[in-house]
Amino acid sequence: MSPCNPGVILYRYNASPFSVKIDNVLMLKNVPYATVTVANVLPRPEITELLGLTYRRIPILAIGNDIYCDTSLIAAAIERRFPTSQGFGTIFPPKKHGGSPDTGLLKAFTQHYADTVLFNLGPILLPWDRFPDFFLKDRQTIAPNLNVEVMMNSQGKAMNAFSAHLALVNEQLKDGREWLFDTELPSLADIGIHFTYNWVCGFPNTKSLFDEAKFPYALRWLDRLNKFIKTTRNDFPTSVSLTGPEAADSIAKSSYEPYNIIGFDAFEAARLNLVKNQMVNVVPDDTGPQFATSGKLVAFNHEEIVIETKGTMNAIFRCHFPRIGFTPKGVQHHRL
Repeated sequence: MSPCNPGVILYRYNASPFSVKIDNVLMLKNVPYATVTVANVLPRPEITELLGLTYRRIPILAIGNDIYCDTSLIAAAIERRFPTSQGFGTIFPPKKHGGSPDTGLLKAFTQHYADTVLFNLGPILLPWDRFPDFFLKDRQTIAPNLNVEVMMNSQGKAMNAFSAHLALVNEQLKDGREWLFDTELPSLADIGIHFTYNWVCGFPNTKSLFDEAKFPYALRWLDRLNKFIKTTRNDFPTSVSLTGPEAADSIAKSSYEPYNIIGFDAFEAARLNLVKNQMVNVVPDDTGPQFATSGKLVAFNHEEIVIETKGTMNAIFRCHFPRIGFTPKGVQHHRL
């Protein structure tokens, strides 16, 4: 994989737990990739200016000229576009005792439980009283009511909740299975639960949470998965590091997936009063219109919203968002 044509590019920063999640998905899939290291606070001109993408969360992933937002869609896109039939790995392995994987359930479990219910407890345990003002102000653009004192006073409650969730993981593994959904290899669910607990266990105030006497099966699973990831990574090629302009230039010059592969579900679009090629704002349901991305609606199916954006590169990029968690809204043009 050369820097001029990396094929797959991940925009990430090291302290981002969701970036680690996608690192592990790419590794399990055995998909080589390049990285662009971005700041952990705004602005990120490598994305907002060069790509015309005002979505603020990290990571984002480019496959050719297709740019995917939100790790739920990123993981699904990697699986679809790098299939096992072409020699790649999978995040939806078969069940150990036969039977096809529960792909829909694994996606739902990871997005709605692992990525939201479980993960949202993690940030509460961060040392908010030690963060500089610029970091707090940045995070208040997502959570305007963020209050350091409230967060610090909520840590006991968060630890209590984490313990209850760890008990569920322990119960799931009590029958001696290796992986959460009794698959032959780690699945998306294992990666989805792992990245939060592995992140939190590095916090100085969480040692008491990981009590082997209480949660022996869960902690053995966590150790087993860490060893699996470490061993697999030893055989995985080191990622190429690119600058923002290098990455944007490569993406701009790459081909994109034909729109008819995603298709356009006119019936579902009509529920939102939308038509093909209409200008829309894709609005994240959690952060709202402040971080909406504007573009031309070119594809729309049960899983994806695809719009065309244009940044300062003067090139068109295809930006993909998941249907769940994002809403495309028609842009109204008013005459003065």
